[in-house]
Amino acid sequence: MHDPDPVDQQTRPDLAELERPALEAWLRAHDHEPFRARQIFRWLYRHGVTDPAGMSDLSIGLRATLAAECQVSTPQIASRERSGDGTEKFALRLGDGRVIESVFIPDTPAMTFCVSTQVGCAMACAFCLTGKMGLVRHVTAGEIVGQVRVLANALDLQSTPFNIVLMGMGEPLHNYDETMKALRILADEHGMALPMRRVTLSTVGVLPALERLAREPLMPNLAISLHAPTDTLRGQLVPINRKYGVAEIIDACKRFPLKRRNRITFEYVLLAGVNDSVEDARRLAALLTGVRAKVNVIPLNAAAGIPFERPSDAAIDRFARTLADRGVVVSVRKSRGRDIRAACGQLIVEGQRRSPGQALALAAFGG
Repeated sequence: MHDPDPVDQQTRPDLAELERPALEAWLRAHDHEPFRARQIFRWLYRHGVTDPAGMSDLSIGLRATLAAECQVSTPQIASRERSGDGTEKFALRLGDGRVIESVFIPDTPAMTFCVSTQVGCAMACAFCLTGKMGLVRHVTAGEIVGQVRVLANALDLQSTPFNIVLMGMGEPLHNYDETMKALRILADEHGMALPMRRVTLSTVGVLPALERLAREPLMPNLAISLHAPTDTLRGQLVPINRKYGVAEIIDACKRFPLKRRNRITFEYVLLAGVNDSVEDARRLAALLTGVRAKVNVIPLNAAAGIPFERPSDAAIDRFARTLADRGVVVSVRKSRGRDIRAACGQLIVEGQRRSPGQALALAAFGG
């Protein structure tokens, strides 16, 4: 769509931010048939068309109304880097000039998009570069879905099944309402129709939001960023643990509704000499007793600014074998995109200021 003037842009409805029922209500209020929302969703999310002039099965009058009264905001590609292993990192500029990073991971075994839910992050995990940014602002539902639209179009994958992991910049459950709104838009049968079995939400365990997620009709796969088996150690690595402890998180996971054969993934970043001992593995296995769990061991992706080291291959293997010997389903994640700083924990955009609410957010989580 043509860019309107800045003042006008602030008042025009953004189709990228509307769920289909809201778009139907808007059409009805403007004397257009509400079923046209289905067609608009197909153009936006299946075909990547954002200019109403190209929505050929809409009436000329409706196309004119959309062009005059609406906008479709889309993140713009600021840079694109390709790793030697085929992973691609996209820096995407949002409408206010803020920049987030999204990652495309091919053949995992399906195509996977790793998307961001915040500019920065308030969780301040000790081994994560994104946490060094602090929270700059939340990302809107339209901006979350917009990352998927941009990557699908840039990679020519609109007609190819792909997975989405909410594991980019930010804590999805700290931005709960916009994250869930984005999932509803992605799942809409007239848009991308993305099955929730193809979506994984990763969280450090914001308990009230996790309990709220358990009651949602739309249920993505769940991954818990655990990283330590005790409160003492996890409190040093993940500050939110001082508010929501390990036992509380595990109890919430035991009560979390899972479909038959599904498991909760527990992500465990392995840090040399910190949380990688045989005793740590034994404690973790004992902790997960009674939970339908899978442990995803993630050897640290070391980077400047992270005060830890990656364990040796022998230590990684010993930790995983200790878990497996105790009946825990375990996998060791292969790092992708490390040479372009696109791997887990490495996403960061320099030079963006925290919002005034950063201190309040940290205080609310006991940081």
